[in-house]
Amino acid sequence: MKKRKGILSLIAIVALMALLGVTTTIGLGKGHSGAAKNINLGLDLEGGVSITYQVKGDTPSDKDMADTIYKLQKRVEQYSTEASVYQEGDNRISIEIPGVTDANKILDELGQPGSLYFIAQKGSDGSENYTRVGTTGDAGTDFQLNKTIEELQEDGSIVLTGSDVKTATAGAYTDSTTGSKENVVDLEFTKEGTEKFAEATKVAKEAGQSIGIYYDGAFVSVPNVKAVISDGRAQISGSMSYEEADQLASTIRIGGLNLELEELRSNVVGAQLGEEAISSSLKAGAIGLAIVFVFMCCVYLLPGFAAGLALLIYTGLVLVALNAFDITLTLPGIAGIILGIGMAVDANVIIFARVKEELSSGKSVKASLNAGFQKAMSAILDGNITTLIAAAVLWLRGSGTVKGFAQTLALGIVLSMFTALVITKVIVYSFYAIGIRNPKVYGRVKEERKPINFLGKKKIFFTISIALIVLGFVAIGVNEGKGNGALNYSLEFMGGTSSTVTFDKDYTLEEIDQNIVPLIEDAVGDKNVQVQKVQDSNQVIFKTQTLNLEKREAFNKVMADNFGVDENEIATENISSTVSSEMRRDAIVAVIIATICMLLYIWFRFKDVRFATSAVLALLHDVLIVLGFYAIARVSVGNTFIACMLTIVGYSINATIVIFDRIREELKTKKRGTQLDELVNKCITLTLTRSVYTSLTTFVMVAVLYIMGVSSIREFALPLMVGIICGAYSSVCITGALWYVMKTKIGVKKAERK
Repeated sequence: MKKRKGILSLIAIVALMALLGVTTTIGLGKGHSGAAKNINLGLDLEGGVSITYQVKGDTPSDKDMADTIYKLQKRVEQYSTEASVYQEGDNRISIEIPGVTDANKILDELGQPGSLYFIAQKGSDGSENYTRVGTTGDAGTDFQLNKTIEELQEDGSIVLTGSDVKTATAGAYTDSTTGSKENVVDLEFTKEGTEKFAEATKVAKEAGQSIGIYYDGAFVSVPNVKAVISDGRAQISGSMSYEEADQLASTIRIGGLNLELEELRSNVVGAQLGEEAISSSLKAGAIGLAIVFVFMCCVYLLPGFAAGLALLIYTGLVLVALNAFDITLTLPGIAGIILGIGMAVDANVIIFARVKEELSSGKSVKASLNAGFQKAMSAILDGNITTLIAAAVLWLRGSGTVKGFAQTLALGIVLSMFTALVITKVIVYSFYAIGIRNPKVYGRVKEERKPINFLGKKKIFFTISIALIVLGFVAIGVNEGKGNGALNYSLEFMGGTSSTVTFDKDYTLEEIDQNIVPLIEDAVGDKNVQVQKVQDSNQVIFKTQTLNLEKREAFNKVMADNFGVDENEIATENISSTVSSEMRRDAIVAVIIATICMLLYIWFRFKDVRFATSAVLALLHDVLIVLGFYAIARVSVGNTFIACMLTIVGYSINATIVIFDRIREELKTKKRGTQLDELVNKCITLTLTRSVYTSLTTFVMVAVLYIMGVSSIREFALPLMVGIICGAYSSVCITGALWYVMKTKIGVKKAERK
């Protein structure tokens, strides 16, 4: 790179930083596009709409309630991946959608949840179940029902119900013959629904009849049956706009519930964590970034300064991308960004550690820079791609907070690779091009460190790990035996109590956080109280773990003694978990699939299943130790628990890949007579600086968040810090040793153990 080109590149970098700074702080254009203040925040950080439905008729069964909640959860995720649905009392379902303020609009779009029926045109006695009363085609309003639903159910004229529909989506179809475009609704049925629909379409096709779709007291569509449909996929076509097709698909989806619901109330509510949580998180992020910036400059000098600038660009790009992709940011999402920052720093550390090695071997600055970026490439790509695979699976298979976490994690990974491999490289080479070429400013050259005998202490390391894991299981057993629950599950997992308090004045969120919440925490013993302020009223909703009679009385006493609240004005209701059993199942399945995919990728890239197996075992090691910490410290297990565990998985696998990449490289150039244990010790030692520095910078980011955050954020940050320490320990002390043991002890002949 010539001097002029280097100057232009630096000017371009400065211009990019200025543009990102203006965009994120002020925004572009009249709509202030790209401004950080326009990022969609989750219900925990900003607030949104809360809608409560009540089941029509008798008290529903637990199974019907669970099924309806799960289907509604999938329905409302079109508004936000962080939307939550949970049971309130025996016959109510509450929906909370972050980032929106128009409850009426949501109600109109969501529709009135109720039973959906597919009705055959004629009954078993040959009589007409419904007849045409209009002339505009197959529109539902052109038909009327001639019998009651009960009669149709008795004679078998209802061939399917909404619960037999798996999905319904709007789309467009182009006729291959005429080329004309037609809007359609694509239906997919469940396994049982597929069998029912095949039989129903067979009868209707033979008789030249239609099958009407009836919902909430009226027909929504009455399509003619043109063929027998046995594959579980159908298509409704006709002269309708895309908006009409989308509305029909929406109606079919919401009608596919086991229960009929009616709106009970709707409110616009404030953030669950309050304004202090947001402001403290922002301050913590800024301070953490500043500390990391200074650290990189001190350790890696000029390249460290370049990495710091790239990190600022990374942060700006993340904020702009959150806006551009309309991603909802929540507390778990912040975990994904923190991991992204850690991986961005990690990539730079890997590069610059390589550069220093090349300088130490006597190469020129230019040659060292070229070799450093080239040799670091495989470790960076493999580590990031492995984590990106996990993020993709979590996004495709997960739901709720898991999907939201996966989005921010994937975004952070892609941008971290871009800033490390492109932005940092441009800045460093530009500095070199303008004449800064003294080797001393590119890193302190040190003598090669003597390899540390990590493998010689592998029995000690294995014993420590096994002891920590066993200790965690013992703590779980003891907690369960005492009747306290294996883990300290929060209301997201176990449900809890929702207390609506009407105060005599309109308290601000800051006043509630500072003056009211601490009193509630002391009275009921719950350090994870969630707060929602009802807009345009003096009402505040406090959500806690389930309160028994004694704790409810303590809660009421706090309200009465300190704020003059009439106890009769306090409405309490038990609520179900916001993380349903189906959502937990989705999360577990997603993690299992992600783990298998990561294992297969590592196996493919390293050509040795022992690399993949030991990496997954180390990952499991970290998760189990952090799980034990949750049990021993009784840290609240809620939505952030899922995010914390997923962050540890991503962090652990990335740290392991770096060491395995060095082992793979050294194996290719292994000299005759070099023992395998010596090679592994050398590789771990060579990557030790990277392991320490990356863990330290990521730990600092989370530690500042812990120090400055409110109680609920500290409960999130604390186990994450434990996970970072555990990940650093396992990557240095466990993974290489595991691979060595597998390589030399399992399925290998004696002659090969050298």
